[in-house]
Amino acid sequence: MLPTKGGDIFVLDRATGKPLHQVDEVAVPQGGAEPDQRSPTQPFSRYHTLRKPDLVESDMWGISPIDQMICRINFKRARYEGPYTPPELGRRNIEYPGYNGGSDWGSVAVDPHRGVIIANYNDMPNYNILVTRQGADAMGLFPAGDPRAAGSASSAEGAGAQTGTPYGILVNAGWQMPTGVLCTRPPYGGIRAIDLATGKTLWDRPFGSARRNGPFGMPTFIPLEIGTPNNGGPVVTAGGLIFIAAATDDLIKAIDITTGEILWSDVLPAGGQATPIVYEQDGKEYLVIMAGGHHFMMTPPGDALIAYALPDTK
Repeated sequence: MLPTKGGDIFVLDRATGKPLHQVDEVAVPQGGAEPDQRSPTQPFSRYHTLRKPDLVESDMWGISPIDQMICRINFKRARYEGPYTPPELGRRNIEYPGYNGGSDWGSVAVDPHRGVIIANYNDMPNYNILVTRQGADAMGLFPAGDPRAAGSASSAEGAGAQTGTPYGILVNAGWQMPTGVLCTRPPYGGIRAIDLATGKTLWDRPFGSARRNGPFGMPTFIPLEIGTPNNGGPVVTAGGLIFIAAATDDLIKAIDITTGEILWSDVLPAGGQATPIVYEQDGKEYLVIMAGGHHFMMTPPGDALIAYALPDTK
């Protein structure tokens, strides 16, 4: 099973690599930079996708009518024709899903006994523009280790050198406004249960609360599950629990695999952008997570390895 950042989930025969469900080659937008190197089609899975419908102007959002107006104007100015919209020089393009979602490196969890896939995902665009090689050099966009590099000018989130190609790139990851609020309406992340046999959605809900999120980086401390960016995957247990941290609220949670209800949570000392593990020793079950934080998620850094267990009882 291969969940992708584009959102599609592919299920392949492990012996042959052949898809077990329908995969279509679909025509995708053309043109942009280096059009001769662009494939006219891309594979789309008909089994399941975490990708939401294409963006429209009314999806633009903001903390004030002015923010929303600016986001709508920028949406109209940018090139956007759905998935695989190619980048081009001199004009912004919208990359949706952005490069950290649908499914990111945390991947998905599978309960083989209940026949359920648990997938947390991101739902944010990137707002990008290519610059010429000369332009990237003039901005000081050189890779780490290059003697011309100005500190960490080139990175994966922001301005990228893309050394060895004709272009550098300026990436607004998540398409943030100067307020730190994203241009698209929330939720920005979710968690979903999928029927393993059919690929149909069993339940889907926003994932990640607003307790550590707000404009200008100020936490609101509101416990509402608005759906935040998330990195790190879930684990499932035979007892029907999903354990997951991943979101930007610095919480680790236990979720009912049948209903999606949050049954328990605890505050971590740093960002929980990691996949937990569950194991048993001497008849006792443990839940362990590394709380190290993540610069892209803007969660607090740390070095805590935390283990939970139920109290001993008779």
